[in-house]
Amino acid sequence: MTRRRIWVTAATAVAGLAGVLVLQGVTGSDENVTAAGGKPDPVKVRAETAELTSGDGGRSASLVRRDTGPFSMLGVTWTDPGARVTGTVEARTRASGSGQWSPWLRLDGDSGQGELGAARGGTEPAWVGPSDAVEVRVSSGKGTSTALPAGLRLDMVDPGTGKVTGMEPAAFSVEESELPTPSDVPTDTASGPSDLPQPTSSPEETVSASPTPPPPADGSPSASPPGSGTPSPSVSASVSASPSASVTAPPAPPSTVPKPPIVDRAGWGADESISPEEPGYLPGGKIKAVVVHHTAESNNYTCAQGPAVVRGIYAYHVQQLGWKDVGYNFLVDKCGTVYEGRKGGVDRPVMGAHAYGFNAETTGISVLGTYTDTAPPQAAMVSVARIAAWKLGQYGVDPTGTTTLTAGDSGRSYTGKTWAKGAQLSFPTIHGHRDGYNTQCPGDAFYNQLSTIRSWAGGPVAGLALKSVTGAGVSGTTYYTKSAVTVSWSATTPAALVKQYELLVDGKVAATAAGSATSAKANLAVGSHKVAVRAVHQSGRTSTTATATVVAETTAPTFTAKPALVLKTGTVNTTAVPVTLSWKATDTAALKEVRLTTPVAKTYGPTTYSAAHTAKSGAASAWSMTAYDQAGNSATASASVTPMILQETSAVRSGTWTAKSSTSYLGGKSYSSSSKNASLTWTFTGKSAAWVVSRAATSGQAYVYVDGVKVATVDLKSSTTKYRDAIWTKTWSASAKHTVKIVVVGTTGRPAITTDGLVYLK
Repeated sequence: MTRRRIWVTAATAVAGLAGVLVLQGVTGSDENVTAAGGKPDPVKVRAETAELTSGDGGRSASLVRRDTGPFSMLGVTWTDPGARVTGTVEARTRASGSGQWSPWLRLDGDSGQGELGAARGGTEPAWVGPSDAVEVRVSSGKGTSTALPAGLRLDMVDPGTGKVTGMEPAAFSVEESELPTPSDVPTDTASGPSDLPQPTSSPEETVSASPTPPPPADGSPSASPPGSGTPSPSVSASVSASPSASVTAPPAPPSTVPKPPIVDRAGWGADESISPEEPGYLPGGKIKAVVVHHTAESNNYTCAQGPAVVRGIYAYHVQQLGWKDVGYNFLVDKCGTVYEGRKGGVDRPVMGAHAYGFNAETTGISVLGTYTDTAPPQAAMVSVARIAAWKLGQYGVDPTGTTTLTAGDSGRSYTGKTWAKGAQLSFPTIHGHRDGYNTQCPGDAFYNQLSTIRSWAGGPVAGLALKSVTGAGVSGTTYYTKSAVTVSWSATTPAALVKQYELLVDGKVAATAAGSATSAKANLAVGSHKVAVRAVHQSGRTSTTATATVVAETTAPTFTAKPALVLKTGTVNTTAVPVTLSWKATDTAALKEVRLTTPVAKTYGPTTYSAAHTAKSGAASAWSMTAYDQAGNSATASASVTPMILQETSAVRSGTWTAKSSTSYLGGKSYSSSSKNASLTWTFTGKSAAWVVSRAATSGQAYVYVDGVKVATVDLKSSTTKYRDAIWTKTWSASAKHTVKIVVVGTTGRPAITTDGLVYLK
């Protein structure tokens, strides 16, 4: 029988107590205060344990609500590391400060990692935030008579509060007996050789033990290790292992993709004194797959608390379960920060303890939190994809492919698939923990996103689409520009996985942009071009958008009919004489629009050739228009006119006319006559004229003569009364001297007409 003297710091180990406080050391700071040598100070943790009380013939256990020391992480552990709770394990905690009790939190009943030499079995640890009281309940599954594992206890971890207390640990020794001899130790390469925790040597203690035998040649873990090697519960949390013989680290091959930022162990405050064993490495020296996990705990931690969560998991794995180190190779918080897990070199094939039976050929990445109903934030999934791509890229493994793994032991997946030890099993090179072990990990929602992570990690860039070509107009599916264009695109693959984008013009690279870019510029020569965007994934795989036709041309539009104005019918005011503006513009490529810039601003489509406007009488106005083609070329044309109002008093009269006064008339006056053949004649020089009248139901008819020739008979009758109504117009091709004469017809029953003047364009 081997006997060891194990040093316990500030431990209370009184038989029968429901809670055993194990003070691991002073509390450090998350600010990573730099110690001598430029390394951040390690952050010490404290742990407290409390035994659960069994009931119902061993099928239930509980811990009554009680006050505790400060803690932020908890888990339920038991004596036999090979046992498993098939029922439910739940805990609730009281938040420090607020005193609010949390809802019941269900713990994953089996850590399921496969660490050789583990001291205890246990649930996954759960981050609960700063707490000072707890309650626990455990029950075996319904319809089963299976008893719960023996030695159930609650383990609570305080990963550090950020203030150094200055308290030194009070050490005393405890004799531990019945530790496993070499013949008792199962061979499991989950952590490489010498997986059994050993005490740290010091001048006051002696260790007498034979070396642990090497793992099997195939690097496979054995069946669940027996519980005979379990230290007593009050001691297991503070066992320190001594270094084994020096381990030669395997090569760190370069990767085909960039290495993402990784917070090293010193960066998250790892206390290396609690796990001094040298790391183990994969027997074959090659990573063939990545196993994705979640830590099955609360998602309510903050980004700043990420290092503390990692420290809590580290302490729980090492001090509460008796593992040699944290089980995962990498941990990722919900904000996307990647943390180095098990030591040995992030760029080397370190043996983890994360996937029982398949540790010898895989690396493990775990996202902090529970992702059963909700997938991790994109930042976390991007980091998982990046670290997976980098590690697989070291060994030429395609993240989107499959791989064959050798089962180190018999097992069963979450979906019920079973296999024997030594079986050759096919897995996606990035797969979930549940694919090789009967666990929900990494949660349904996260598991459903693994295909996306594979795509992100392996490429090519997905969802690539050309969104727009600015600096160019579009007609149909063709873009037109003078020369310079900005091409924009989008993609669903996150920028961190994209090496670069390339703007292609006629199949050749015209511009290169960073993976975070969404646009690029190019200058095109005159002519028609095919433009596309090619994305280069960090793996080197490429994808290309559909092409767009872009025509570069510098020919300006032409006004085939320059702007012109004529008078039109409608109500006349001294400030608003109704006119019609007409024009026509064409382009050799594609006309976009014609804009009226003065005296008012209006924009017209390429097939619009006229528009109604009004002009102020007695004032000269310039009507300026600019035609634009789709490429941005332009041409300008204009016309200037002055509408003039000729009152009745300026006309030559014959016959009887009666003057009328009203604010409704132009200038406040008008002439009216019922005498047949009474006439008014105006003489002017212009290119367009309009006769303005007042109308009513009793209004009669009049003849209109232009330059001595009768051109129209106009009926002034109207069902509604109208004033200042331009009822008749005439336009000539050029400005000239003209006469307009109106003659009263003397219509039977309604002979009267009322004239309000003549308007012409000067």
